[in-house]
Order: sequence, then C-alpha cells, then structure tokens
Amino acid sequence: MRLQHARFVRTALAAALLAAGVSACVPLAMVGGATATGLVITDRRSPSTQLADQGIETRASRAAGEVLGDRGHVNLTSYFRKVLITGEVPSEQDRQRVQAAVSGVGDVAGVVNELAVGPNSSITQRANDAGVTAKVKTNLLNANGVPANSIKVVTERGTTYLMGRLTQRETQLATEVTRTTGGVDRVVRVIDFISEQAALHPSDPSGQSSGPTPVSDAPGSGAAAPSAASTPAATGAVTQPVTQPTIQQAPQPIQVQTLPPVKK
Repeated sequence: MRLQHARFVRTALAAALLAAGVSACVPLAMVGGATATGLVITDRRSPSTQLADQGIETRASRAAGEVLGDRGHVNLTSYFRKVLITGEVPSEQDRQRVQAAVSGVGDVAGVVNELAVGPNSSITQRANDAGVTAKVKTNLLNANGVPANSIKVVTERGTTYLMGRLTQRETQLATEVTRTTGGVDRVVRVIDFISEQAALHPSDPSGQSSGPTPVSDAPGSGAAAPSAASTPAATGAVTQPVTQPTIQQAPQPIQVQTLPPVKK
C-alpha cells in the first residue's frame, strides 16, 4: 500500500508541475503547493501581456526567494499583471515582507496575498490540490458558455482560485462550476470584468493597460445571477463559499469578502 501511495503522489506532483505551465514558484525546494492551468492559444491577454506576466512571475519569484531564503513554501501566479501569492510562511512578518517584495516588482498592477502563516503543506495535500485543479479545469472545459482556456486555475490547501478576464455572465457560470466540484473548499476570484463586446473581440495591444476594475460581489455590484432553475441549490449539488479579494496596491491591506454557500 505504501508503494502504491508513493506512486500516486509522484504521479500527481508530476501532473501538477506540468499543469503549472507559466506559473512561477520561489526556489525549487518551495515548489509544489499550488497548481495552475491555462492555455495560451485562446488566452484573452495579448502576447505581450502574456510575456509580461511570465516576466513578473520570474522577478517576483526571485524577490520572494531573497526575502525567505529556504524557509516557507510560496507560489506566485500573475495574470494581467495581478499577482496571486499562495503557500505558507513561518510568520506574519514573513507574510508581509513577501507581499512588499512582490508589490515592488516592476509592472505589477496589484497583489492578492493569500499566504497562510504556518507549516508547509504536506506532499499529500499538494497532490490532492493537483487533483482538484485537474477536476475543476475539466468541468470548466465541459461547461457551456465558459471560456475555460482563458481562465487560470490555482488550488492551494483546498481553496481554488480563478484568474482571468471575463464577463459577468462568464464569471457567474465559472464560479458555479467550481463551487460544485468535489474537493473544493472555497473559491477565490481574481477576475477583471470585461464587456460582452470585448469578449468577442479581445484587445490589449500594448500589454501595459491595467485593465478594468476587478469584479466585486458587494451589494449593488450588478453581477447577474443564474436563474433559480439552473442553480446548484435547485439541483441539490454541494456548493462552497466564494471569496472575492479587492486587489490593492501595496502598502494598502487587501480586503476580502466571503459569500456563503448557496442554500439547498
């Protein structure tokens, strides 16, 4: 049984690293907690923005590594120049130091600091996260009206993060698909809202635009909800809460709003 478990963990971690694609993690000893997926072919970012995000991940990884050395486990994912920081660090001071270092990297438009203070996640947890990311991505691909290849999916300790440039309708659909995927404990959205017209004709020629304001789930935000007949509550599916962080420039704190699960 131990041999089978070890093989499973190695296979899952290999899949996680392959799925990570252009995502960056600070030094090799710290790799493996988060998994991310996203295809360049149908990405709504321009090629220059995609290259900018890759460069940001590399520089942010170096900056975080200089702060932590071989302590902690940190993953950095940049999408449209917004950087998501996930993983674990030994102290709150380390958490803030990593955020400050990443915020100071050139071209970074905003930072979402989801670092946890505590011991590094286990190999088993990271393997489970890899499996959850794979399931979420598959479900998004199979969902009508969801531009799955324009969504980057990251999972850390059971929390699944969605990053992308989406319409309100697409965001709602992607959220519901993710919330009802087995193994997802929480959903965090780092989304730039775009119009339906922009979704049909993506335009980002310079790669330097900061893009639309991130979506907020606060009352009055205007987010369209699915009809009652189509919600997971109506079908009896298990749903998980959703969090939408407000992206802030350092040194301002990040405000996080959590929505309760859909009632059955």
